[in-house]
Amino acid sequence: MNLSIIIPLLNEQESLPELHDWLVSVMNKNKFSYEILFIDDGSTDDSWHIIQNLSQTNPSVKGIRFLRNYGKSQALHAGFAKAQGDVIITMDADLQDSPDEIPELYRLIMEDNYDLISGWKKKRYDSVVAKNIPSKLFNWAARKTSGVQLHDFNCGLKAYKNTVIKNIEVSGEMHRYIPVLAKNAGFSKIGEKVVIHQARKYGATKFGMERFINGFLDLITIWFLSKFGKRPMHLFGALGVIMFLIGFISAGSIGVMKLWKLYHNEPTILVTNNPWFFIALTTMIIGTQLFLAGFLGEIILRTKNNEERYKISEEF
Repeated sequence: MNLSIIIPLLNEQESLPELHDWLVSVMNKNKFSYEILFIDDGSTDDSWHIIQNLSQTNPSVKGIRFLRNYGKSQALHAGFAKAQGDVIITMDADLQDSPDEIPELYRLIMEDNYDLISGWKKKRYDSVVAKNIPSKLFNWAARKTSGVQLHDFNCGLKAYKNTVIKNIEVSGEMHRYIPVLAKNAGFSKIGEKVVIHQARKYGATKFGMERFINGFLDLITIWFLSKFGKRPMHLFGALGVIMFLIGFISAGSIGVMKLWKLYHNEPTILVTNNPWFFIALTTMIIGTQLFLAGFLGEIILRTKNNEERYKISEEF
């Protein structure tokens, strides 16, 4: 199979028939063998019934329905697990991503041998204050933190080799940082293509301002996991040892000074009346806690089981 097209959605009943017909037209024109995977992330409108009707007329349409809204990352995770195509395309269901981009994305993966191609919505039709400016800040921070030089990490239109999506773990709200996850997994040939961004035709955006805060937190998480996710003791243990040594040396210095003054019959104060004693003690306690955090992290890493992050209500 040439293509798997994964489309996460939430309450997009108006756009689904039009998107399906557009995709089928592009697939037939380019003689692709394909599957369209609609991932219904807990829609409360008629989206799931429309997907069921589309599957009755087109056997290439498949669907997964969540019991409730779990988020785009979980929807992509479910789609990645089910996808069978040589090339996987992800796109949004709101008709802002153009299916006409798919043939070139496919060519870049199959002929130019890219592992991942990310779309770049160079000209956007979103609100400047609500989306454009925050997106630019996100993309700048992601480039500086990850080293992946993309202009638009958050673009939903992306193309992947099958081996890429089978070897990355998408969770939380990390869907916008899939290129970073791919790089951390060892897939280095990551490219970018300018794509058409269309104005929303139906409904309103499902994302609020909280996604920007969550995005920054997820970026920090990815940075930490890429460097210390497999060896937490290297960070917490090292910091703990350093803090403990600083406290121990400080406490030792206080003790030495106390003995020196006693030996020379100089007036002294109780050790507990010296503020530096409590600073040294606190530093040693923090150092011990950091070391234990690293130790516990190592134990959890070796004993954890993959938890179920979402519940599927129906699937076909």
